[in-house]
Parts: sequence; structure tokens; C-alpha cells
Amino acid sequence: MHSDFDVAAPLYDDIFTYSNIGKAQRKLVFKYINPIISQEKKLSILELNCGTGADAISFAAMNHDVIATDISEGMIAIAKAKNHPKNLEFKVQDINTITENTFDKKFDLIFSDFGGINCLSHEQLHDFIKKTSDLLLPNGKLVLVLMPKNCLWERFYFTLKGDKTKANRRNTTKSVVANVDGVGVETWYYNPQDISAIANKFYTTKKIKPIGVTIPPSYLEQSFVAKFPMLNIFKGLDSILTASALAKYADHFLIELELGC
Repeated sequence: MHSDFDVAAPLYDDIFTYSNIGKAQRKLVFKYINPIISQEKKLSILELNCGTGADAISFAAMNHDVIATDISEGMIAIAKAKNHPKNLEFKVQDINTITENTFDKKFDLIFSDFGGINCLSHEQLHDFIKKTSDLLLPNGKLVLVLMPKNCLWERFYFTLKGDKTKANRRNTTKSVVANVDGVGVETWYYNPQDISAIANKFYTTKKIKPIGVTIPPSYLEQSFVAKFPMLNIFKGLDSILTASALAKYADHFLIELELGC
């Protein structure tokens, strides 16, 4: 299955997973999902848009049973090549074709990290939310990490560069073509209230947290703001700036939804 993200796959770990910014933002994500994944109960976890598998490997190492999927054959090939526990299965899967019969089980947790869901149009997102409710066990969790519309860093950075179009590119209901290693990927931006409004028929919103209010976006990895001591200062500030009201101003935000019985 060809995907635009196949192009990004060979360098994805270097550019993001193991970058200073990538590690800082992922640490925040795990801080907020820790109450779910650190419990003694073995969970059945479905990860969507798993990329090269960093999160899935961490979940499996905690003794959870994990199925991790991505539309990109390139990403999945790299993930499979990594040393990973036997309780983790990687699969190529387009989330738009998932049905309640795609897997032979239901899940305690469905998770998608770092903007994979931003590749869904409004119509696809509505359909996705409904499908996930059919895949979860009672009181199961859907945890998504998305890019919001009002990223302060993006506005500040591109305004300084004199590019007002890019400074405000996220703040639209229309799709934006994002550059992924030279390939244009159609992207939609959603604020937390957008997700809650779509999900409220099936889910209760349990948690909303900013990921990267002061930690910058990954395209600034080569700048001084991603180096010591600046990044350590930003990480310290992000550990304090945790209010849900700040989520729509961050580079990403985490939303935790719980399914009703």
C-alpha cells in the first residue's frame, strides 16, 4: 500500500523520533497517558498511525498486548525491523478502511500520536470516531494527539520571517498541504473542542492537555531553540503550563476520551 509517508520513513527516526524536540514532546505524551498504561492490568492496545513503532514498542515492553498499524509500508517495515517484544504485532492498515470486523478482538485503548489524525477530513474524522467506538471494550479509552489551529510557536516564528500566510495557515477549516520531506500531504487542523463536539455522542472527554506550548515544532530542530540550555527551559515551562485552556495554542494537544458502557 503506497503512502506519501513512505518517503519520510527512512529518516523519520532521525528527524523526529530521536530528535531533541521529538523526545521532549513524546515525554509529555507519556506523562499524560501514564495513569492508563502503568496499571497492573494487561491492556489490549490498538495504535493507529504508529510510524516507526516507538510508542508501540514502549507499550509492549510494559507487558500490554499491542497491535500497531500504519498506512505506510515504509514505516511498518522499519518498525518490524526493530527489536520488539512478541506481544506486539505491526500491520499495514489504512484507518479509513477499518471496520468493527477488521480485528478479531476489541481493545481497552486506541491510541494515535503526533498528528496522524490530522490527515483525516471532517467527514473522515466523524466516521473514524464512530468506528473506534465499535472497536473498544466498555469504558475503553480513545487517546489522540493532534495539531491544533492556534500554535503560538508557528505564529511567532513565521511572523518574524515575514510570512503571514504560514503564520496563520493552521487557523482554517479547510485542508492545508503540509510538506513531508518534499511531498505535499493534505492536512486538517482541529482544536480540542472540535474533537469533543464530534465525539460527545459516543464518548466523555476525560482529559485535554497541551503538548508543546513552549517546546517548539519539530521543524526548528536545527535551530538554537532546540539546543541546551534553551530546550531545557522550554521543557521546564511545559511541565508547568498544563492547563487544558492552553491546548489549542500548543504544537500538539492530547485528548483522552472514554467510551460509555
